[in-house]
This record gives sequence, C-alpha cells and structure tokens, in this order.
Amino acid sequence: MASRSIARAEGFAFRAWFRVATIAILLLACLPLHGAWRLLGLRSPWPRAFLRGAARAAGAKVTVTGAPLTRDVLYIANHLSWLDILALAGPTGTAFVAKADMAPWPVIGWLATLNNSVYVSREARLDAGAQAGLLRAALETHQPLAIFPEGTTGDGVALLPFRSSLLAAVAPPPDSVAIQPVAIDYGPAAAGIAWTGDESVGHNAMRVMRRPGRLAVTLNFLDPLPPAGLSDRKAITAQARAAIAAALGQSQGLSS
Repeated sequence: MASRSIARAEGFAFRAWFRVATIAILLLACLPLHGAWRLLGLRSPWPRAFLRGAARAAGAKVTVTGAPLTRDVLYIANHLSWLDILALAGPTGTAFVAKADMAPWPVIGWLATLNNSVYVSREARLDAGAQAGLLRAALETHQPLAIFPEGTTGDGVALLPFRSSLLAAVAPPPDSVAIQPVAIDYGPAAAGIAWTGDESVGHNAMRVMRRPGRLAVTLNFLDPLPPAGLSDRKAITAQARAAIAAALGQSQGLSS
C-alpha cells in the first residue's frame, strides 16, 4: 500500500513538472517570433498563441459558448484561478487590468506586460485620473480588455461581491466600447482548484497541474450590457454580476 502511494505521488509530481517544462519550451519558442514581429512593426500574435498553448499544457480544455466580441470591448469576468488568464486570453487575445504590484513579479509580470496588461494601484486614489487615462487608452487600441471586479479569486462555491470602484475609471465607457460579461465555469472542479487564503501562486500552480486528465473550462460569453445602463458604475457592476451569477447557477448576493 505504501509503495502504491509513493508511486502515485511520484506520478503526480512528474505530471506537474512535465507540464511546467512544456510551458517553458513553448515560451522559448514564441519569444523570438514575438521579437521578430515587433522589430517589423507588426502586431504580434505570439503572446496570444503562447497563452493558448500554455492553458492546454497546464491541463485545461477550454470551450467557448456565446458570441465573444473581438474588439472594442471590456470583458467583466468572475475570477477563480491564475488559469482564468490563460483560458480567457487564448481564445480572445484580451489584455487584462492587473494590480500594480504584479508588474515586478519574475516571469509572470514580464509576460503580463508583453500582453499589454494595464496596471492599476487600487490604493492610490489620488492617481485615479491617470489610471482612467491608461484604461481608456488601452480600450482605444481595439484589443479586448478584461477586468475581474471581485478584486481577488473566489472559492468556486459562490461569487464574491463585485467592487464597483474598480470600474470607476471606465464608467461610462467610450461610445465605441461594449461591456460584455463572461462567466468562467470550471464545473464540479471549481472548488478544488480555487486559489484562496494564503496559498502561494507556486503551490496552487503545482496543485492544479498535478491533476490527471483534462480540466474542463467553459467560457460563457453573455449578452453585452445595454448601452442605456452604462453611465453608472454601480449599475454596470450589478448587471454584470447578475448575468454571471445566473450563468453559473449561483445566488447573486451583493455588489459593493
């Protein structure tokens, strides 16, 4: 019995490290191609290709439902795991609104910057005007932009409150920009992969990548919010949260 447990643990460890190695090889393959595109002054497809491949290498099987808008759109999504970023960016090419303290993270921050992430400081209220300018400038590039208004990762059981303050910089959005809610659904595996509490990103990443088989992830692209309701950030937050909660079959709770 003990030998079987050891063998099983070793198998899990091998699977995780094999997936990590695959992601590293994929990164090394995409980087020079990305550099070549940038030198030619072309918009590089390689960050998106890397993120799509990394999601698959990490064990995710991503399915898209609904009709994702492909440009001039702000996605509002629930947040459960670092895997959300790979899963959502691969099919859409979206950039993300990220915490400013993420920028200096080794490798992860660098990759986020390559994908045109917009960094905001949620404590620096005096910089609200500058941050609004950054977000609006990002939306004007036509690349989709995604925000996780829960402000952190949930537990996979219930949605956290959506923080309307995180949308203050883009409410109302530019006239040409739509707001589309996205429900990220991991099905029965949600609670098991959730990144919560004081768990480190490294520990959670290894725990997720040790899983056998494929992890089904469904991206439910819901109807864009009606333009008439986009002038008020609290209305935007409430509408987006209600739509995502309904898609996930969860109680709506409260927005803040």
